[in-house]
Amino acid sequence: MAILRKIRERLAGLTQKNKKSRTDKAAPSETKAAKEVLGTSEMAVEKTKFYAPQGEQPETAKISPPRIMQELPSGYGQDKIVLQTRDPWWLHAYWEVRPQTLDRIKAQLGNSFFSAKMILRVYDVSNIIFDGNNAHRFFDIEINDLINNWYIDTAGPGRSWCVDIGLRLASGEFIKIVRSNTVNTPLDGPSWITDEEWMIPEDMFARLYGMGFGLGRSSPLGKAWQERVKRELFFASSGIASMASPVKKLPKERKFWLVVNTELIVYGATEPDAKVCVQGREIKLRPDGTFTLRFALPDGKQVIPVQATSQDKLEEKTITPIVTKETK
Repeated sequence: MAILRKIRERLAGLTQKNKKSRTDKAAPSETKAAKEVLGTSEMAVEKTKFYAPQGEQPETAKISPPRIMQELPSGYGQDKIVLQTRDPWWLHAYWEVRPQTLDRIKAQLGNSFFSAKMILRVYDVSNIIFDGNNAHRFFDIEINDLINNWYIDTAGPGRSWCVDIGLRLASGEFIKIVRSNTVNTPLDGPSWITDEEWMIPEDMFARLYGMGFGLGRSSPLGKAWQERVKRELFFASSGIASMASPVKKLPKERKFWLVVNTELIVYGATEPDAKVCVQGREIKLRPDGTFTLRFALPDGKQVIPVQATSQDKLEEKTITPIVTKETK
């Protein structure tokens, strides 16, 4: 029995020794494989620093369909005329008149339609609320059916304009098809309108403009003095040397000319809390109930209704100045 026990212990010792030997021999290879895996991972991480993967795009995004250029339509199916300002003298109008509109007028006029002329009727509607009958003046431009726009020479800077497109019959009767918007032509020079509310205080005016024009601070102040300085500024800016200016200009070729303009001032007063409308437009009253309005005064007839309504709307008064001007 003792011999068998020793043999078993001997065999067990050999078995443990063999296991340890195999473990020692496998360790270097396993360590080397682990290092290779670690190195590969580090290289992959390093590559991601310089590489940004792109996701796949859908097929519809890769190929863009060709763009088809489309022209603007020749019409929009409505009777309309639009007026716009080009410069102080010229306007531009463009329009659309539907064929069915002309067919309807043709059915109404009968044979008179064939002798009618298509025209643009241009109205001067400066400073009025235009109702189709109260324009200062108008003139006609004959057009044809093949065009849809026109440049209009108004020869009237600083005015308001409106245009009708329609038919003028052989009898002279005008049949309106459609009316345009109203536009204003700017002035062709500096505005002549001044407002005393915006004038510079006299002492400040003296400090700003009192020197340099032969008008020292000892010169008398007042509106007349300011007007004199303004005249000096105007002549200096226009190249005309004044007597007080040291700059002498050579005489220029004479160009004799004359301009005459007229204006209309409407003023009045009522209760400070009343509502006042002039030509249908509400105006602002001063604290004491007075008001002043300034109108251009062209040739022709101007009707200027002034309507005042009490605050409680129980009383109403209307005064209508009618002014007629003729220039010869």
